Amino acid sequence: MSSHIGFKNKYLPIALIAPQLIITLVFFIWPAGQAIVQSTQLEDAFGLSTEFVGLENFISLYNDSNYLSSFLTTMQFSFTVALLALVSALVLSAFAEHILRGAIFYRTFLIWPYAVAPVVAGSLWLFLFDPTIGIISELLDNFGVNWDPVLNGDHAMWMVVITSTWKQISYNFLFFLVALQSVPKALHEAVRD
Repeated sequence: MSSHIGFKNKYLPIALIAPQLIITLVFFIWPAGQAIVQSTQLEDAFGLSTEFVGLENFISLYNDSNYLSSFLTTMQFSFTVALLALVSALVLSAFAEHILRGAIFYRTFLIWPYAVAPVVAGSLWLFLFDPTIGIISELLDNFGVNWDPVLNGDHAMWMVVITSTWKQISYNFLFFLVALQSVPKALHEAVRD
């Protein structure tokens, strides 16, 4: 007796995966293909005429010092935000795991930034860091730091890093908290002994 399971209609599996294949083709593969083709062309400002230039666009980009500088700035930003967000979320989730009184309030307070829209978060931190009316810039001024992200590029970078880190901490916090809560209590007791 054979226990082979299969579809009697050979077109049913294709019909079942067709919607996902169409979405993948239309929204991922086709635009990626267009981006590759367009990266080898030179277009006028209005997109009316194109000229095939091969790898000249990539060579030009590689030789541009501004591109290398922006690439390094992007890497610095990404690494700093990832490091600060992960370390902060891990520390906060470790504290949240051990809090007994007000634990729900504490956890809700730490998850709240995840619900804030990025535009609202950016506006909030822009006001907090504003050199004339911002609370944080006033505190920094009391410590002798002349905070002005409009004139100082390093200050602007730190303002964006702090804003992005604040927005990312709650997302990481959720995962770290769930991971810490999934550790059996017996392991905690074994470590203490």
